[in-house]
Amino acid sequence: MGRGNRWGLALAIGLIRVGFGFQLQTIASLGPELTRAFGIDYAMLGTLVGVYMASGVVVALPSGFAARRFGDYRVAVFGLLFMVGGFVLAAAGGVPAILLGRLLSGMGVVVVTVLQGKIIADRFSGKDFTLVMGAIVGSFPIGLGLAQVVLPGLAASWGLPAAFLAGALAAAVPFALFLWCWAETPVATARSATWPSRHEIWLVGIAGLIWTAYNAGYHNYLAFLPSLMAGRGHSPALTGAVLAAATWANLPAILLGGGLALRFGGASVFMAGTLATFLGVLGPALVDWPLVWAILFGTIGSLHGGLIVEMGTLSAKPQNRAVGMGIFYTTYYAGASVIPGLCGRVADWVGDPSGALVCAALLSLAAVPLFFWHRRVGV
Repeated sequence: MGRGNRWGLALAIGLIRVGFGFQLQTIASLGPELTRAFGIDYAMLGTLVGVYMASGVVVALPSGFAARRFGDYRVAVFGLLFMVGGFVLAAAGGVPAILLGRLLSGMGVVVVTVLQGKIIADRFSGKDFTLVMGAIVGSFPIGLGLAQVVLPGLAASWGLPAAFLAGALAAAVPFALFLWCWAETPVATARSATWPSRHEIWLVGIAGLIWTAYNAGYHNYLAFLPSLMAGRGHSPALTGAVLAAATWANLPAILLGGGLALRFGGASVFMAGTLATFLGVLGPALVDWPLVWAILFGTIGSLHGGLIVEMGTLSAKPQNRAVGMGIFYTTYYAGASVIPGLCGRVADWVGDPSGALVCAALLSLAAVPLFFWHRRVGV
């Protein structure tokens, strides 16, 4: 596995996605510890989750233009440096350092995320593209589950700074593999600052809204479920098992979803996945069967995740994909940066984290009309 190995590069991007999930889930995994250490409420907990996405509103689109002007490699390396450095800063301790560190690390994630689809699309096509993109999207939840398993015990034994340094390490390892396997692709890319067509902008923008709705359910389920289970007296071990069930099955489920879409159509898979996501997020707020809901959420509720990202990537022509994905993720991060705080405020209003899950479940249903709008515009 050396320079120019496209499969090694795909593995590096997949591991970067694992690191992304690990870093994102840090706050939710450490929620009880952070509350005890700093006395923060659910709104602040949601803000600490959401700030990781906040920079995407202003960074995603310029990242696409920068990549087309300076090349994917230089811009991706810039992003990876921020992913590592931000969590080193967060280890300094205190809410302000954590806020700033997550903001900087989130900037790096935005840059790499904008480019991941284009990098893969430049090197894979057809069924290979569907397979690789599904695996990359599905690798993200592995990091979420690892964070829930590893970080509470690490923080208990070595303190919160050690937990944040683990987040830096989760980005540093795939960064090294990325540097080792990178080689330029022969695919020509226009070095200009022109915009995609109006039709392409509509398509990638709507796809970005679908991704926002999907992740409103996904991320807020993972962000507030640990606090809900702790409040109900469940053990950390059971919480870890529930989060593992909700996340580690995502990769095979997403790959299965791609195969089912080829056979039965994307709309059928999308509707089944969206309904399962809604029920899986809403269920824990109403009935205390956390493992049952986690299995539903992590399996059927994950079938359509890869289809949404593939939809966004292919909504623009090859020469416009970097900028197109910038638009896709600008749309997504605009919602992702504020929705956790909104869900947290609902939780504070009702006096229980279950309020956040109800809010997140309802928001996830917006994906249905958006999906059919995208299909209509795409005709």
